[in-house]
Amino acid sequence: MKAYVLRSYGPPENLHLTDVDEPVPGPGEVLVRVRATSINPYDWHHLRGEPVVARFMGGGFGKRRPNHPILGCDVAGEVAAVGPGVTRFRPGDDVYALVKHGAFAQYTCIPEDHLATKPHTLTFEQAAAVPMAAMTALVAIRDDAAARSGQRVIVNGASGGVGTFAVQLARSAGAEVTGVCSSRNVDLVRSLGAAVIDYTTQDFTEVARGFDALVDIAGSPPARAARRVLRPGGVHVVVGGDAGRWFRPVDHMIATTALGKITSQRVAVTGTPIGPASARGLAELATLFDSGAVKPVVERTFPFAQLPEAIRHVETGRARGKVVVTVE
Repeated sequence: MKAYVLRSYGPPENLHLTDVDEPVPGPGEVLVRVRATSINPYDWHHLRGEPVVARFMGGGFGKRRPNHPILGCDVAGEVAAVGPGVTRFRPGDDVYALVKHGAFAQYTCIPEDHLATKPHTLTFEQAAAVPMAAMTALVAIRDDAAARSGQRVIVNGASGGVGTFAVQLARSAGAEVTGVCSSRNVDLVRSLGAAVIDYTTQDFTEVARGFDALVDIAGSPPARAARRVLRPGGVHVVVGGDAGRWFRPVDHMIATTALGKITSQRVAVTGTPIGPASARGLAELATLFDSGAVKPVVERTFPFAQLPEAIRHVETGRARGKVVVTVE
C-alpha cells in the first residue's frame, strides 16, 4: 500500500510517499480502507516536532526523531477486514475515527473501540473533516464551557476547523453565540448562526462584555485582556494558540491557567480524548450531523498525491473550516 513516511522532523517535504506493507488486524482490531483524511495542527506539530518543549513532555513526540513514521489522526473509510474478537463491525461498514497516528495511508489498523459508524448524511470527505476538530470543539463546548440555553458564548477563532464546529455546537446547545474572525470570514461565521466581531476593525476584548464563556481557539489576546469579556464566575476555555518553535502555545496555556488561580473566573484547558471516549463522542456527533443541526465546513479538498501541499496550506493559518485529503 501507499503511505506517507516521516523519518525526520521538518517541513512537509520530509513526508515521502512510498510503498509499505499493508497492516494486518490483530485481536480486537479493524483494518480500515482510508477513503479520506484531513489536516490538523496536531499533524504538523508532530511533523515538525514543535514546540520543541513537547518532545520532553510525552504525548507521542520523540526527542530527536518521530516516534511514529506515519502521521494523520482523522480517518473516514470502510472496513476492509476484522481481527479476532471483533463483533461490532464487519467488512463493508462505513466508519470514522480519531487516532493518534496512521491516517496518511491507504490502510490503517484501528482498535474496535476507537471506531464509530460514519454519519449517514456525510460523504467520506465531509466525515474526515470531523474527528479531531469536532471532538475538540465538543469537549470545549459541552464539558469545559458547559454551554446551555440562555448562556452567552464567545468563540475567538470562529472560522477555523475547531471554531466552525464550536459555533454550531454552542448554538445547538441553545447558547447565544458571538464569533471573532477576520473580515474575509464574517459571512461564513454569520451563516453558522453567530453574531460577529471583526478583529481587523475591533479588539473584541475592548467591546465584548458579560459572556458566560470565552472559547479561545486563536489564543491571540493576553490572558488579562481576555478575562474582561467574562462575567464574574465565567470560564475562559483555552483550546490553542499561536504556534512557536520552542514553547508556544504551551507557555500561553500555563500563563492563562496561573492567572485563573487569582481571579473569580475559571480556566479550563481543553484536552481531546483519543480512544473509546472519542468513539463515544463521534457517535454523539453523528446524531447531530444526521439531524442537520451541525455540518462540516470544508474549504478545500486535495488529492492524496498533494498531501504535503495541503499541510502547507493549513500551516498558513488562513484556512476556513477544514482542509481534506482524498485517499485513492
